Amino acid sequence: MANLNKVMIIGNVTRDPEIKYTPQGKAVTDVSIAVNRSYKVGEEKREEVTYVDVTLWGRTAETAAEYCKKGRAVYIEGRLQLDSWEDKTSGQKRNKLRVVGEDYQLLDRRPGSAGSAGGSGGGDEEYSDRPPARRESPSSGGGGFSSGRNTAPQPPIEEDDIPF
Repeated sequence: MANLNKVMIIGNVTRDPEIKYTPQGKAVTDVSIAVNRSYKVGEEKREEVTYVDVTLWGRTAETAAEYCKKGRAVYIEGRLQLDSWEDKTSGQKRNKLRVVGEDYQLLDRRPGSAGSAGGSGGGDEEYSDRPPARRESPSSGGGGFSSGRNTAPQPPIEEDDIPF
């Protein structure tokens, strides 16, 4: 029998994520996403919110910590993982289902753009703060080619090179 463990979520970031590093130096970021669902019961319209905890690793975690700010709309793709542990105070076994994010994409152009009047009050300045290494990388030697007289075509931009 075939198995499939795939999650796709669109929601809003509930708080600014913080990046942490494992003792081996691998980046990890936890992001909390609020997913809204509207439905009707008879003629009454109701809405419920589901909060989903997402863990991102590696370069994905680093870019998410930088760009996934509170309130931003985000699409996350990943898989489900069940964490189990024993509570030290009560001795009870605990479980938590979380999403391990493998990829994400921001859905709004900048924080506050989807519903803010005017939209230009400093939002563009946030994008000018992108890390210089990311902005300069296409002209900084060709990503693996020597800086000599190599006229070979540049390699295509990899998915890991794009921060979203």
